[in-house]
Amino acid sequence: MNNQFKKGALDLCVLSLLAKDDYYGYQLIQLVTNEFSISEGTIYPILRRLSKEGYLETYMQLSSEGPSRKYYQLTEAGKDHLKQLRVEWENLKRSVDYFVLKGDR
Repeated sequence: MNNQFKKGALDLCVLSLLAKDDYYGYQLIQLVTNEFSISEGTIYPILRRLSKEGYLETYMQLSSEGPSRKYYQLTEAGKDHLKQLRVEWENLKRSVDYFVLKGDR
């Protein structure tokens, strides 16, 4: 998949995952890299930026497998941003599908 497509979709993917549950960074990396061919270092900058923008909050939780882990969760602003991104995604998909399918006729 084209890197520009991936780059634009990763925010939406990360926020969508966090809408379902809280995750620590490495869990998110595993989930995203199961579907996208990206380096592990791609997700942490996204998490930092989304946190800085107020869309995510973090908290520490003890782990039975080692040191405490930093978990990420959506804020109310993050939920609103996710709704907006979903609308934008659907509009983009509809527009692209129009041209892709039109080309098949």
